[in-house]
Amino acid sequence: MSNIKHQDSKRGGVFYMEDQGQRVAEITYQWREPDTIVADHTWVSHALRGQGVARKMLDILVEFARQKHLKIIPQCSYVHVMFKRDRNLHDVATLAF
Repeated sequence: MSNIKHQDSKRGGVFYMEDQGQRVAEITYQWREPDTIVADHTWVSHALRGQGVARKMLDILVEFARQKHLKIIPQCSYVHVMFKRDRNLHDVATLAF
């Protein structure tokens, strides 16, 4: 289940985890500019909540942004809170925290 999959299009994308063919976690983004994405949604199934899965999904999105030299607009409330809490994420943030 820890295998993360990625789908990307010209409009946006999603990183997600599946268990037995069912999606159990995801973090989605929309392309804003060629070098900017909007993190707009994070979801984890009830069975996996409290196990650090949302943070794992965020870390994968952040690594994607770093590899592609992108900035992230944290529209999703979870992503916004984590950007405030963790200075290690500030290099990819479009906002000053």
